[in-house]
Amino acid sequence: MSQTTFDFAYLETFTAGDRQVIDEVLALFLGQAEGWAVRLADPDEGWRDLTHTMKGSARGVGATALGEVCDRAERGDPSLAPEVRAALAEAVAAITEYLAGSRT
Repeated sequence: MSQTTFDFAYLETFTAGDRQVIDEVLALFLGQAEGWAVRLADPDEGWRDLTHTMKGSARGVGATALGEVCDRAERGDPSLAPEVRAALAEAVAAITEYLAGSRT
């Protein structure tokens, strides 16, 4: 995964490199991502609130690309859902890869 997909250095700096905190933060994000993916499958009138929430969470943990897509989507309409879903899937894949590598 590219640095633009997920900035793990940002997250590691923000958490002072505390592996337990990093693991907890990423687990929370992954849990939220499951719910977001369900809502993105059939976006409704809560579209702007959903993408705003996702944007804040993504930027808070270093999911750079997802944060940028959500920023654009928040000002757009649900037709951007496929782009947001793709960025979310990439962020989840990057996190999964990162966590697998950190446990070896």
